[in-house]
Amino acid sequence: MTEPALLSYVYAIGRCHSLAELPTGLADLTGIGEAHIRVVGAHALAAVVSSVPAEEFDDEGFRAQLEDLTRLETVARAHHAVVDSVAGRATVLPLRLATVYRDDAGVARMLHEAEDRFCALLDRLDGRAEWGVKVYASPDAAPRADESVTAPGSAPAGAEDLSPGRAYLRQRKAQRSRHQDAFQAAADTVERIAALAEAYAAEGVPHRPQSGELATGEGENISNVSYLVPHDRGEDFRAEAEAAAREAGGVRVEVTGPWAPYSFAEAPPAPTLEGSGGR
Repeated sequence: MTEPALLSYVYAIGRCHSLAELPTGLADLTGIGEAHIRVVGAHALAAVVSSVPAEEFDDEGFRAQLEDLTRLETVARAHHAVVDSVAGRATVLPLRLATVYRDDAGVARMLHEAEDRFCALLDRLDGRAEWGVKVYASPDAAPRADESVTAPGSAPAGAEDLSPGRAYLRQRKAQRSRHQDAFQAAADTVERIAALAEAYAAEGVPHRPQSGELATGEGENISNVSYLVPHDRGEDFRAEAEAAAREAGGVRVEVTGPWAPYSFAEAPPAPTLEGSGGR
């Protein structure tokens, strides 16, 4: 019976001296499809690799997986589990989902050709982790300081002397003002966190604000930034970033991390699955 064709799937890249042998505790690590992890080295660099079926991860096979959200989630979870496990013990560049090569020789050639660039990236990431900071404007989270407090469903103070039309316009004006105040407070919070990141010597990479199903909790996401923060200052950074929201009404800050530095890793040039290359 013919053995199924396999490809070399690359999860992350690190320095050869730290990944020549899998760090303690990772010798039994498995990746996609429960395949065992191995290390492919070339000069100063090494890649964390496992074998995957070619029929599932060549161009056509992976396009089919993109249409199966359940399967895609399984692949993504396995990929990130490997990256997070290795990143907890060594500085690595996480690669994008489904970076595959025809064989280990193709992986080694990629490492050799991009050695200088990857070594510079690893130097940049040494001793740092990624933290995500999202700032939300939440106009309903806090009333304006100059508004009288009223019971739910009751009219604002003084509204009883107004006609229904005037009362409605007054209410709409108050809502617009509260909305503007919340968004201005959120913008000010974004600036305070950017200054905080600079004080922490943290690099930032902006992402598109999240909306719809991607947004979590109340409010509108107006800023979504990943910061590269020194390991020994991460929790302090989180605390001060969260405190920035407590100082402003109508603002919510969500801080997540520490993560492997996905936002700060550059992918290798996109090859093709011909000969001993890859995709």
